[in-house]
Amino acid sequence: MKKYIYVFIAICFFTKTFSQKNQTVTLEEAISLAKANNIGLKIADKEIEKQTILKKTAFQIDPLQVQYQGGQFNSVSYDHNVSVQQYFPIGKITKANRQLQEELAKLAEKRKAISEYEIEKAVTISYYQYLFGISIQKLNVELNDIYTKFLKNAELRFKTGESGNIEVISAKAKVKEIETQKAQIDYDLAIYQKQFQYFLNTEDNIVPNDKVVFKYENTTKNTSKVENIVTEYYQQQISVYQKEANTFKAQKMPKLGLGYFAQSIDTKTLFQGFTAGLQIPLFGNVNSAKAKASAISISQSELELQKSKLTLKLQNQQLQDELDKQKKGLDYYQNEGLQFAEQIINTAQKSYENGDMSYFTYISFLNQAIDIKKQYAETLNAYNQSAIQLQFPSIYNN
Repeated sequence: MKKYIYVFIAICFFTKTFSQKNQTVTLEEAISLAKANNIGLKIADKEIEKQTILKKTAFQIDPLQVQYQGGQFNSVSYDHNVSVQQYFPIGKITKANRQLQEELAKLAEKRKAISEYEIEKAVTISYYQYLFGISIQKLNVELNDIYTKFLKNAELRFKTGESGNIEVISAKAKVKEIETQKAQIDYDLAIYQKQFQYFLNTEDNIVPNDKVVFKYENTTKNTSKVENIVTEYYQQQISVYQKEANTFKAQKMPKLGLGYFAQSIDTKTLFQGFTAGLQIPLFGNVNSAKAKASAISISQSELELQKSKLTLKLQNQQLQDELDKQKKGLDYYQNEGLQFAEQIINTAQKSYENGDMSYFTYISFLNQAIDIKKQYAETLNAYNQSAIQLQFPSIYNN
């Protein structure tokens, strides 16, 4: 009885597994989902929240000093003395601390913007890599139809004595090769899907919508956007170092101390009083050195910004040249190459079926047409990758 129960459970499990369908998403939906699920962005949000909370620490006072003294310090009698003292920051230190925390919170937001940019790029690349796999799969199906038809014709010609067995063997070998390639393509698609799910940070069976046009439409350059992201990041970094330097300078200011004491004399009379004083940092070289170090950090960030702008400019020129090169080849295949391939296939099939073309000539023309279709798929994929790279140039930041 248990055996039948296990079999039933297994059947239900596999039926459920194979009945699951992949959920398709557009590129915009994929990017939104990736941003919503990305743990790195959630960490960035926590960092922003943390820096925002730390604004409340701008006003920093020393711990309250409470002191008790007992003994014969006034007379032979045993007297008591209790004192309380508190030091407060004066000058611009509180304002400097608050401004520094405000700039740190803004810097965390700029870092998040860079992370969002990188996520958009990664998802877009993965999205079109999967579509490339789909295009190869469709080409494989087309080739299988062509060679299956060729196999039937070869078998018919062999039965009627019009050709030898070599044509049948060759056709069977080619069909078997295409079937093997189909299995490999299926593995590639599974890999592409897992990569896509990785960037979406989900275990759900989500795939790109393969009904969309495979060609990536790079409508507008993203140069201004990426330049703004990089510029704002380094400018914010400079602001942080400036406020940091102000904080170190403000720490050289003295602190004001206020106190209260109560003391007994001859164990009977109670005297009270107040105290006031200053904590003066006589040795301010440490904070001066830290302020100078912050000034150096400002110069470093300014140089990093200059380097990043130059890198983006040169990178953009290189990527544009690469895209123009790929577009040249793509235009040929779309305007002429694919038409030639279809004409070659149709003409060769008719000529072979009518007996006007030898087997070896037919195979030669067929391979030429197939090679054109494969080259088109590879060229379109290379064009897409170049267009995406131009849309999302790499950001190099420390």
